[in-house]
Amino acid sequence: MSAQSEGRDDDRTAEIAGALARVRERIAAACAAAGRDPAEVRLLAVTKTFPAEDVARLADLGQTEFGENREQEAGPKAGELAALRPAVPVRWHMVGRLQRNKARAVVRWAGMVQSVDSPRLAEALARAVAAAREAGERGGPLDVLVQASIDGDPARGGCPLPELPALADKIAQSGELMLRGVMAVAPLGMAPEAAFSALRTAADRLRNDHPTAVELSAGMSGDLEQAIAHGSTWVRVGTALLGGRGLASP
Repeated sequence: MSAQSEGRDDDRTAEIAGALARVRERIAAACAAAGRDPAEVRLLAVTKTFPAEDVARLADLGQTEFGENREQEAGPKAGELAALRPAVPVRWHMVGRLQRNKARAVVRWAGMVQSVDSPRLAEALARAVAAAREAGERGGPLDVLVQASIDGDPARGGCPLPELPALADKIAQSGELMLRGVMAVAPLGMAPEAAFSALRTAADRLRNDHPTAVELSAGMSGDLEQAIAHGSTWVRVGTALLGGRGLASP
């Protein structure tokens, strides 16, 4: 490696380290404002469009939970990271809309799927997990979150709030899936406070019926404070950690 490329690597590492520290400070401040223990809120680093080298830098800084939106990108990237950091235990989350025909591929690398929004997708994932376990590719069930549609807009994906209980019941009946909670994105044009308040109400109802559904994945780079104020346990942050999506990582 040339001195010039080493310098670029050092610059990128310092850039990411600074961004990670700032995001962690934001999470801690939001928890303090909400009267919550910071240990209740975990950071999911969303690494879509960024290379495995950036993921490795985050792993070196102690970040071990990573989210991806597309199976076509995530599968190879997970393999690259395993080669770059074979001794570092990380967990990958699928956070984007998932087609049923990608279920078999996703369960090979995902520790959690946060975007289960229909009974048919739940069934496809359950079949994929069963096949993966039989093939020795998985050792246990797949953790899943039901993706809620706060405003009911079908174009954005997600299960409408009134239909969440039936979807949760479907997942809970599967021996291959473990219901862990709810995920959502605040709709465009809706105040984050109102969106996350409605989401929290739906998540609390779900938890009453399904005690394992303790997770609430809500809040991103621009609204994580509001999400934490309304009970989020996972914040999904990409831009504030790695930069704008339109720019290639140095």
